[in-house]
Amino acid sequence: DAAFAVHPDMKSHTGYTMTMGEGAIISSSRKQKLNTRSSTESELVACDDAMTQVLWTKQFLEHQGYETDAIMHQDNTSTIQLEKNGKASSHKRTRHINIRYFFIKDQIDKGVIQIQYCPTDKMDADFMSKATQAETFNRLRNKIMGM
Repeated sequence: DAAFAVHPDMKSHTGYTMTMGEGAIISSSRKQKLNTRSSTESELVACDDAMTQVLWTKQFLEHQGYETDAIMHQDNTSTIQLEKNGKASSHKRTRHINIRYFFIKDQIDKGVIQIQYCPTDKMDADFMSKATQAETFNRLRNKIMGM
């Protein structure tokens, strides 16, 4: 006999902010629509979720005559490897990931976006997806608000 307990709510949370200069122009915080098996996969889904807004904003600004760079910050090095290398960086624990999430790799290859490592303690978007202590909360809130 085997008994399994499954937590009914195993979905991760996506939180992101988009900045131009000082303060955030767009922010989002929502539960992901699918279950993921690891933090790496969860971060990949979050990046894909944010990608549509980043690309729309970049294209809008370029059509208005502005040059812009789209740089997405990421604090998970395993996710960065999957984003940059696609299936080539896949291994036993990530080979099941749906090909749709490798759209990110295509955008990197085309030079449309860049992915940069950002240490966890510097991730402004953590304000949207993680509980923080008062000092960290106030610092991130002020940064996002441009204060």
